[in-house]
Amino acid sequence: MFPRLLERSEGLGENLSGGEKQMLAIARSLLIQPSVLLLDEPTEGLAPIIVQEVIAAVAEVRREEGVSVLIVEQNLKAVAPILQTAHVLETGRVAWSGPAETLIEDESLSRSLLGL
Repeated sequence: MFPRLLERSEGLGENLSGGEKQMLAIARSLLIQPSVLLLDEPTEGLAPIIVQEVIAAVAEVRREEGVSVLIVEQNLKAVAPILQTAHVLETGRVAWSGPAETLIEDESLSRSLLGL
């Protein structure tokens, strides 16, 4: 799933890049074969190409392994391809909830809720 980690398998985890550490965290989580994978800001601080790799891997896990995925993320555009349902929180309360497609496609909605 993460060929980049295989290339770095002889080294120490502390020498991995931020993206590689994120990949390693996800891979370690999958070892226990969870029914739900919880990800908190999986794209934060990552280069765009690494974001694509991480999101593609999460999509694969969901599709191939049947794992439900809950993502807490501020970067809507990065995770949009794998979303089904979205919940927008504002000061700890649900400000909006519905199909992710609606939030992504309705510019006025995403602008008012997310400032996009």
